[in-house]
Amino acid sequence: MQKFGFSLFYVAIFIVTLDLFVDSVIYADDPTPEVVVEKIALFNGKNLDGWSVFIAGKEPGEDPDNVFSVEDGVLHISGNGVGGIASDRAFRDYQIIVEFKWGDKSWAPREDRCRDGGLLLHSVGQEGAYGGCWRYSIETNIIEGGLGDFIVVGDNTEKYAITAKVKKEKSKLGAWIYDPNGTPERVFSGRVDWFARDPEWTDTHGFRGKDDLDKPLGEWNELKVVCRDDTLDVYVNGTLVNQAYDVKPSAGRIQIQTELAEYFIRRIEIQPLDK
Repeated sequence: MQKFGFSLFYVAIFIVTLDLFVDSVIYADDPTPEVVVEKIALFNGKNLDGWSVFIAGKEPGEDPDNVFSVEDGVLHISGNGVGGIASDRAFRDYQIIVEFKWGDKSWAPREDRCRDGGLLLHSVGQEGAYGGCWRYSIETNIIEGGLGDFIVVGDNTEKYAITAKVKKEKSKLGAWIYDPNGTPERVFSGRVDWFARDPEWTDTHGFRGKDDLDKPLGEWNELKVVCRDDTLDVYVNGTLVNQAYDVKPSAGRIQIQTELAEYFIRRIEIQPLDK
């Protein structure tokens, strides 16, 4: 028994070490994620201090077309490019609030399609690793008709995945649809639509579904995501619209996406979790 117990001890040590090794692979070259214990204004209303920019086709840090700029205390995302800004710091166990509104401008080849952007959470790895545009991450989509959808921005492996309760039938476009009473589904790529996304959604400029919770064009919206351990709860203007658990990774940088549509952000705030 003593010999057997001794062996189990070393097996346990090996498992713990393996877990740490896997984490070190995922977070290689990334800042150590901070547990959020106080309110942090990630956007200071003055400049982009604390953020780095990456636009597809440009050198890291270069933004010659001013896709991201600060005007009158508001972050202006022109949309004239694909890429994003990433926070210098990484976080775990927090809630994030983003207040945004759409602009008028969209750019080719999406000038006649839905306005599109995104809040990419738990972002890790190299700039542009995904499609030459973004770090690997779990996206909360900011798109007309799909505000609050999840998209796994990963490499189609278990390193980047979520589990969500979903309806039996996928949408017409092949996406899972969140249902709090549904069947758990492990998702390694693609999207999980928020629970009331219009089944007749089309990728057309200005689309609005009959049950959409975002406010009319030109008005401010609040997107809140609660990141607790390995879970994500998404709220749109105060309503819970999507949930995921067993989320991997469960910590990392924050990315704000540009994807050929103009929008404005006046608040990006990290808060401690409610007890």
